[in-house]
Order: sequence, then C-alpha cells, then structure tokens
Amino acid sequence: MKLSEVRDILHAEVLTGEELLDRSVFGGGGADLMEDILATVAKGSVLLTGVTTEQVIRTAKIAEVGAIVFVRGKRPGRSITDMAKSYDLPLLHTQYSMFVASGRLYMNGLRGLDGSW
Repeated sequence: MKLSEVRDILHAEVLTGEELLDRSVFGGGGADLMEDILATVAKGSVLLTGVTTEQVIRTAKIAEVGAIVFVRGKRPGRSITDMAKSYDLPLLHTQYSMFVASGRLYMNGLRGLDGSW
C-alpha cells in the first residue's frame, strides 16, 4: 500500500515527507512502548503511535519503519519533525484513535507480517 493511500484512509495530515508518499509500506502495527515497536513492527511498515518523543523517531529508525502515523490528534514538536526529516522518515497525524486507525487500515488490506494487524 502506498503512503498516499494510508493518508487518504486515515484522513491524515502529512507533517514530513510529502515527497515520499509514493513509498510503499508492507505491513503495519501500533504501539506506544518502544520495546513493542522493536519486537513487532517490521521493516518498511507503518507505525501507529501516540508517542511524540525523540525516542519514537530513533526507535523507528533502528527498526527501519517506513512511516509513522501519530494517532489521537497528537502532533509532535519541531525538533521531532526535524529529526524525522533528517532520516527521510515520513510523519503523518490523524484524529483517529489507534484502534480505529488500525481497523481502517486492516479493512483496506494492510496487514501485519503474520496476516493480523
């Protein structure tokens, strides 16, 4: 699924990486705990999270996440968006909860590596 499709499905605003919306993501997952991100979110996946700290950007970089979507209307500060830009990591944000965002992506065909969300 293309990031542009994720944006449309989640009625999301692109915070960084507008030029990367043709990038494909190959799965998805949601987590707020960094150890869960490292354990469950696969390379090239979209990460749904409510965490808007530098740690989530660093963790996403290590896990080679394809994009981050901040849920529940959370909006990161400028230092976070600047860091994401330096990593070519697209950031989006949506008003949907993690539950609703996960369901919307699942219903539109995005899955986790094991076929679940």
